[in-house]
Amino acid sequence: MALGQVGWSALLITCSGLIAFILGISAENQKPTAIRVSGLTASGGDTAVTCVYPADPTIWLGSIAVVLLFVTALKGLVAILFPYQGKRVPVRALFKSTSLLTFTILSVVIFLVAEALLLWATILESLHRRQFNGKVDPTGSCPTAKTGLFGGAAFLALDSMLFWLICLMLTVNARADHFNSFEEEDLKGSYADVANAQEYAPALGAHAPARV
Repeated sequence: MALGQVGWSALLITCSGLIAFILGISAENQKPTAIRVSGLTASGGDTAVTCVYPADPTIWLGSIAVVLLFVTALKGLVAILFPYQGKRVPVRALFKSTSLLTFTILSVVIFLVAEALLLWATILESLHRRQFNGKVDPTGSCPTAKTGLFGGAAFLALDSMLFWLICLMLTVNARADHFNSFEEEDLKGSYADVANAQEYAPALGAHAPARV
């Protein structure tokens, strides 16, 4: 059975969100600790520490996770607002549903927090590599991005994906309620027309001229 518009939207949201989660966890697990190489400086004979960061895909993993999380949120918003089977529902009518409005706001907030954490961890790791890799660090710390940033952002990305799926289901219900209300109004109108016709029929017959 072929997937409909809602099915494809749910599949894309799920795939992009899950991949962003997996990449975020991988970035957290593969984030290396900088290697500290000690040596003597030319002046004074004091010991200095040179930071050496091994090659790893942490920055690339974080960057791709940022893009995929953005795609997840974008597809979630499009799935809510895009016409379904050529029938557009006004935004005001959709968000009459308190549940849909609440979950949409929560989805956007969680997405923004997760995206900010992923960006922060990725940019911070990249800056540390550029600033300290292969250079003498006077403090001897050789910093990396804080432990848990990528992992926390990955779990928030997973939560964001789940909330967008809930929004998609609530959108289907809100559209169904909207179209059902229109059908009920049309049925009431047709019944009213029939009732009025039945009321006027005897009255018109009463004024008909008698045949001889």
